[in-house]
This record gives sequence, structure tokens and C-alpha cells, in this order.
Amino acid sequence: MGDDLSATIHALIAAELRDPADPVAAEELRAALVEPEEVEVQFAGGIMMTCWTVTARKGPYRVIYLPSAGYFSLCVEGPFGPLDIGVHGNAIGCFDSV
Repeated sequence: MGDDLSATIHALIAAELRDPADPVAAEELRAALVEPEEVEVQFAGGIMMTCWTVTARKGPYRVIYLPSAGYFSLCVEGPFGPLDIGVHGNAIGCFDSV
């Protein structure tokens, strides 16, 4: 992964974790974080995009970062890999949506 993108992802998450509105959800996210890893994600209409996994799975769900949009998304594991389910926003909110 590019150093700039890695730094961006880490900075966004660190900013959320500094003063979270929901400290319990923030701690759960912190415990689930993984080093960002490139992954192909399927979106509505069969569109595939390169994104970055930022959490371990929580059941069939995981949080990914969409660099083209600049926000996080909750994905569910499908038969062809992660599938965007339309829950977008900050990392804590996406992770806490499960």
C-alpha cells in the first residue's frame, strides 16, 4: 500500500479514536483494527473497486476504506468476496452498525 494512503487511513481512524462520542464502540473498533490490506469490493450494479480492509471480521462483516470516496464502508462477505451494503461514514459508526 502506498505510504500516503496508509498514513491517510491511520490518521482518519486516530482522529476518530481521540475523542469518541461512544467510547465503548471506539474500544471495540480499536480491538478489531488490522493493518490496511487491499481488497476488491463489489458494489451495487456489479461494480468492483479496490478498497482497503481496516478491521478483522465481526461475524460476516468488516469495515473497509474507500479511497475514491474518502470514507469507510461496512461490507458483508459474499460468495465473491466483500459486498458493500450501503452503510458509509466514519469507521466507528460503520463498525458499530453490526
